[in-house]
Amino acid sequence: MTTRSGAHGRQDEPDVPLPTLLTQAKDIAIGRLHERLADEGFEGIRYVHGAVFRFVDAEGSRLTTLAERAGLTKQAIGELVSELEEHGYVERVPDAGDRRAKIIRLTDQGAAAQLAAGRILADIERRWSRHLGGDQVALLRRALEEVIALENG
Repeated sequence: MTTRSGAHGRQDEPDVPLPTLLTQAKDIAIGRLHERLADEGFEGIRYVHGAVFRFVDAEGSRLTTLAERAGLTKQAIGELVSELEEHGYVERVPDAGDRRAKIIRLTDQGAAAQLAAGRILADIERRWSRHLGGDQVALLRRALEEVIALENG
């Protein structure tokens, strides 16, 4: 068995549950993502900010839409938007269709961070492909897509 630190455990220890391994792989990839974003000058972006970056539409999205997509409360997503706004990654602009509402959209800096994140994640996947082989990573991708489809019904 391999532990979180990568050390091999005893043979009589139970296997780590697959969801735990998936979480560990995700945590490692996201950790590397944030390290590289910071190295490239995108300061202040934290893991939880993905709830905005992942779900905001190219033309911008309402706060309520972001909250629904992220599975968070409006208050929680509002706090994340405020943090990202302070760092210059998003802005709130009036909604042309409803003057009471605001649209949250990426600034040029936010769009650049989003593009950088996509590039970095692709780099991570390429690294895995070099180590495991492209066929293995493609098989892993297909298997995970099938699990997601199965569980989303």
